[in-house]
Amino acid sequence: MLFDLRGRGRRRTVRVIYTFLALLLGVGLVGFGIGGGFGGGGLFTSLKNGEEGGGTSFSAQIKKYEKLTREQPKSLSAWENLTKNLLHEAGGEQYVTSAGVVTSKGKEIFNRAAQAWTSYNSLNPPTPSLELSKQMARIYGEYLNQPAQAVQALQTVVAAEPTSAAWYSQLAIYAYRANNTRVGDLASRKAVSLSPSSERTRVKNALAEVKANPSGEKAYTVTTNGKTYVGKLNSKGEIKAVQQVTTPKSGTKSSTTSTGTTSTGTTSTTKKK
Repeated sequence: MLFDLRGRGRRRTVRVIYTFLALLLGVGLVGFGIGGGFGGGGLFTSLKNGEEGGGTSFSAQIKKYEKLTREQPKSLSAWENLTKNLLHEAGGEQYVTSAGVVTSKGKEIFNRAAQAWTSYNSLNPPTPSLELSKQMARIYGEYLNQPAQAVQALQTVVAAEPTSAAWYSQLAIYAYRANNTRVGDLASRKAVSLSPSSERTRVKNALAEVKANPSGEKAYTVTTNGKTYVGKLNSKGEIKAVQQVTTPKSGTKSSTTSTGTTSTGTTSTTKKK
């Protein structure tokens, strides 16, 4: 194995990163359904043709499998179907809007699905559901902000689809977000090796950028009145938590100046020796 597929594994993953990687790899991450809610298609479109489909109420099915898990807590099938139906129920815009924003009701039902999925995996299924692993990776990473759990789900995915550069790229992204550099580096190298030769440099550079800046927040450098400041933008477009680093003169020590918030070039400073 490339790495332990059963090992323990800040925001929503930046869509630009997903789109860029999907385009440069020449694949559509259909399983993730990126760009919209569950109702628009993706993984669970195919599941609707299965046992839980045919117009059956998802709420009724949820109650059915909740009761079954209480009666048979060691039933893999019961926990799997409970997870599946909770995610089917989450297909409406009261859970995820058309813009892809999860609502308070969405967070609640996704947490319920995560609890059911955890119970399912605690029973050590010999072959974990690949379809649900893909979907739960998205739920954990994009909606619940739990990248470590997304890593666990994606390790199941790459074990089942070991030649997919796209899934290894996703694993690298979530591992870096979870501060799991070891798995991130291993997955990144695998993603690069599986990519077309003409794209390997671009994939490598893109994943290196994610590793360097896993939150997706960009650092900015601003020069004002001959002084240089480095920081990140807040919601108002102002550079927040800025630090000014001065170049030391010959024979003197360098000094760092901490600042507040600046958007016009004027800011208060407190020097640290």
